[in-house]
Parts: sequence; structure tokens; C-alpha cells
Amino acid sequence: MGQDLNVSVENKENKGASIFAGAAILICLLIGTLVWKFIMGANGNFEGGDSENGHPLPGNILGMVYKGGVIVPVLLGLLLMTVVFSIERFIVLRKAAGKSDLEKFVKDVIGQIKSGDVQGAIVSCDAQEGSVANVIKAGLLKSEQVKKDGLDVEKATENITKEIEQATSLEMPMLEKNLTIISTLVSIGTLLGLLGTVKGMISAFAGLATAGTPDQAQLANGISEALINTATGIGTSTLAVIAYNYFTSKIDTLTYFIDEAGFAISQAYKRAKGSN
Repeated sequence: MGQDLNVSVENKENKGASIFAGAAILICLLIGTLVWKFIMGANGNFEGGDSENGHPLPGNILGMVYKGGVIVPVLLGLLLMTVVFSIERFIVLRKAAGKSDLEKFVKDVIGQIKSGDVQGAIVSCDAQEGSVANVIKAGLLKSEQVKKDGLDVEKATENITKEIEQATSLEMPMLEKNLTIISTLVSIGTLLGLLGTVKGMISAFAGLATAGTPDQAQLANGISEALINTATGIGTSTLAVIAYNYFTSKIDTLTYFIDEAGFAISQAYKRAKGSN
């Protein structure tokens, strides 16, 4: 019954997370477009007050980025997505770790488990909260249940391990949610930057191919477009790579603490049965 309730709650959370992800993607793209059009493309950033035909004012970075072309707003949207999903993952993983220092909590709980104070460890899990505490508590409750059932050591240990694995499988999707989006942004940022670069170089060569004297303005705009898209795409991908590696590292740390506590619970049960 409790397991079904947990699954139901998780399904609702997954649905809510999916809605958030879809809305965040659309809003980021919209904001990127608006920033590009109305802030970077403001007439005051260009000579003659003409954003379409005028050159950016000397040293005006916003105007220069605007001249990067229509791929720039998409890249800006991807950059915003990276920031938004990184903040969202940071909050979720921090909540999953619990209220107090995770390493100290796990160390204290393992000490309580080894000393036989299972109820004290359960109380500590309730106070800590978070995904790690939830999984450890599930293992502790299962160890208490198998004691009452009078199962042999091997069967009881197997049940405890299975309970911890099931509890972990319920928590992991929440921890890994939206990481695929961040990892995808790594590739998309680079590819869109490359696409913008190719588009800019095409414009540059079109300026060189003009009959008679090459159109220097078109050549300069083409090169500028190529470089701006390259820089924006690489910047987005770099930020996404850093965020992805950081969050996967945090998840690995959480699973390590879960495994450590789970092993301690199993060993404590074996020792308790062996002493009887």
C-alpha cells in the first residue's frame, strides 16, 4: 500500500516536472528572442539609429551581437535554459541531501546502526529528510520488520537489500530529472554555433563574390556573424558541460552514501542475529 502511494506521488511529481521543463524551454526561447530583438536590436545601438542597415556603434557589444543573425536568439534561449535547469537541479539535489551536512548525518546514522540504536537512526532520518534519509529509513524499517518475521540471515539480508534498491529506484528519477536536457544542450549549443558560423561565412564569401570591388560591409558583417555565433555556441556548451559534470558528481556522492548506509544496515543485522 505504502509502495503504491509512493509510486503515485512520484508519478505526479514527474508530470509536474515535465510541465515545468516544457514551459521553461518555451519561456527561455521567448526571452532570448525578445532580448535579441528589442534590447540588442534597439536603434540606439547602431549608427544612424537604424538597426537593420546601420553598423553597430564603436564598442557597442549589444549591437555587434545583434548582427550575429537569427540564430543568436536561439543560442541565447539555450544559454538561459542552461542557467535555469542548472539552478533547478542545484535546488533539487540540495533538498535531496537533506537539512544538515550529509556526510556528518550518514556518519552519525551508521554509528547508531552499529551500536544497535535503530530507532534513534530512524528519528535522525526523519529529522534530516531528503532522498538519502528516505532510502536509509526504508532500509531500517525493513530490518525491523524482518526481525519480527523471524527470517533467516540470508533471506532477511536479501529483503533489506531489495528494499533499499526499490527505495533508491524511486528517488533516482527525481535526482536525474532534466539532466538529459542539460547534456543535450552541450551538443545543440555547439551545433547551432557551428551552423551560425557557416551561415556567417557564406555571407562573407557572398561579399567577396560581389562584382567589382568587394562589399566590405557585407564581408565584415558575415565574419562578425560567424564569430559571434561561434562564441555564443561555445559559451553555452561550456556552461552546460560544467553543470552536467557537477550534478552527476553530486548524484554519485548521494548514491555512495546510500550504498554505504545500506551495507551498514545489512552488516548490523547479521551481527545482531549472530549474537543471538
